[in-house]
Amino acid sequence: MRVLAGDVGGTKTIIALAEVQGTQVTVLSEQRYDSKGHGTLDEIVRAFLAEHPAPGLPACFGVAGPVAGNACQATNLPWRIDGDALGRSLGLGSTVLINDFAAAALSIDALGPADLATLHDGAPDPKGPRAVLGAGTGLGEAVLVYNGSRYEVLPSEGGHGDFAPRNALEIGLLEHLLKRFPDHVSYERVVSGPGLVNVYDYLRDAAVAPESTAVREAMTREDRGAVIGRNAVGGSDALCVRAVELFGAIYGAEAGNLALKVLASGGVYLMGGIAAKILPCLEQGSFVEGYLSKGRLRRVVERYPVRVVVNPRFGLLGAAVRAAQA
Repeated sequence: MRVLAGDVGGTKTIIALAEVQGTQVTVLSEQRYDSKGHGTLDEIVRAFLAEHPAPGLPACFGVAGPVAGNACQATNLPWRIDGDALGRSLGLGSTVLINDFAAAALSIDALGPADLATLHDGAPDPKGPRAVLGAGTGLGEAVLVYNGSRYEVLPSEGGHGDFAPRNALEIGLLEHLLKRFPDHVSYERVVSGPGLVNVYDYLRDAAVAPESTAVREAMTREDRGAVIGRNAVGGSDALCVRAVELFGAIYGAEAGNLALKVLASGGVYLMGGIAAKILPCLEQGSFVEGYLSKGRLRRVVERYPVRVVVNPRFGLLGAAVRAAQA
């Protein structure tokens, strides 16, 4: 089956024509667009279809924002998107909007062995619930449940759950964050791109390690989180290394929390750009220990494998899978 799929974000939108066989997706053609350079999603998709006609094909677009009634107000764009109206306007078949992280979760069965890196091995149940987390601009969470014939995604806003420190160092982090966010400190304030910067600032202010001049100067020119991650992976700066270690431990703890809440016997999957970029650091132990540190229930999460999705096109693949289901 041929479908039209889209991954719609605040910075970029990717539209693709794909072929779906079961859960396997082959992208036939794709184009990236500057989201903020266009007034509507209709305008972008129309430009793609001018070069790649797809009359009557089913379509799905993963959108960064809450979806209700097949409509969505994009979170980081001034776009109100109506899936039914979009499909009619462009001459498409069934046209579905889903949350972008729900699309990411649906991509799992479309991934191959080369798209996954294992942090913790286990014995997954091929039809068991799956827990999906993604640290990026925020912290996305979702659950996949098997309905007897395929997996269905249950969206979640679990990343906004209360941050629960586990030791003196993390209690200090909570106290540090409460000064900036007195009403509520969520896991997203720690496990995300901005969260990694929050962790770094806390450790710097707590004099856990000194801030180097080179790192401080690089942060004036580049994204601060990217600077921290790069120096941690390279092992070139002690403060960056400590920040990513603590970030990874808390990321692992929250992954274990979600695994326990849904008994994720089908596995735990990490998505989003951060995990893939700092993969060497996550493989060094703090993440896995955070994941396994569940006291009497350690033996439960030990059975659930944890894998990082290293294919950056997961959102597009998941949208294609959902389009075929529609």
